[in-house]
Amino acid sequence: MKCCFFLQTITSGLTNHPRVKAAAIEAIEKWGTGSGGSRLTTGNFRLHRQLEERLARFKGTEDAVVFNTGYMANLGTVSALVTRGDLVVSDELNHASIIDGCRLSRATVKVYRHKDLAHLRNILSAERAACRRCLIVTDGVFSMDGDVAPLPELLDLAEEFQALLMVDDAHATGVLGKKGAGTVEYFGLEGRGIIQMGTLSKALGAEGGYVAGDAALIDYLRNRARSFIFSTALSPPVIAAAMAALDVLEEEPHLLTQLHANVQFLYQGLKEMGFQVLPTESAVIPLMVGDARQALALSAKLAERGVLVPAIRPPTVPEGTSRLRITVMATHTPEDLQWALDAFRQAGERLGFF
Repeated sequence: MKCCFFLQTITSGLTNHPRVKAAAIEAIEKWGTGSGGSRLTTGNFRLHRQLEERLARFKGTEDAVVFNTGYMANLGTVSALVTRGDLVVSDELNHASIIDGCRLSRATVKVYRHKDLAHLRNILSAERAACRRCLIVTDGVFSMDGDVAPLPELLDLAEEFQALLMVDDAHATGVLGKKGAGTVEYFGLEGRGIIQMGTLSKALGAEGGYVAGDAALIDYLRNRARSFIFSTALSPPVIAAAMAALDVLEEEPHLLTQLHANVQFLYQGLKEMGFQVLPTESAVIPLMVGDARQALALSAKLAERGVLVPAIRPPTVPEGTSRLRITVMATHTPEDLQWALDAFRQAGERLGFF
């Protein structure tokens, strides 16, 4: 049976790219399989620093620091930047790792309605003056809806209220921007001091997370972010794979072009079929179902036909908004996409979606 994977967020297909796999194998032969300790003790390899410098060039910042996961990057960064007496303002649809970082920080936490700039302004007007430091934090691409944060307007508010602005580009890296550098590049906001978080485990096909920004910020995080300080460093093959993936992404721009063409092809096919799909600016296509049992049933029927797509249901999303989250990859062929559409039609008809 032919099998198409639409559950992964490895949008560029780099996890199986020959250059990426070869780099990981070469690193194992040279450095071994593990790091042996935290970055600040015995686990710091030259490879780690090379990747950080490479990420900084890619993101257009002065420096970068690598964490073991995107979750740890958000947790460590938010909790290091704000604490008691500070204010952190978060979009209501931000990722759980941002929410947990806000809670761990012990700062005053305020949540603004999704992408509602007027609501955010009201919060800042009411709360900012009483707090020492303020952080506005948002997903770049929202993982469950696939929409993009209004980053230019958020930056305007951050500058007006003397706040830091942090963007989680986990689902934007390798997807948005001319070279796939994420929402900051997409909106042309390089050099404006935005704190950029991202992952190595999605479009870049490896593992880990990172934060890119001003040199002083990155040095501060290396010495204050507990999830960085007290974790064993990522292994050499993982680091080498991420660096190779960055090279491929920049040297093979057709991957981005193909990715967005694939997204539009699948989106239009599902919409014309009669499914309720949310508009998307990213590689995430949310197919709205509503009922959790129906979402599970549709996912199961698709799996029977060789198309794997996860059902997303409460508590990940609110009651009544269960969905299938489809993530398209650059390496999906026209035949893959048509196979998937045929499977969606058969499953939808069987379950009475249309």
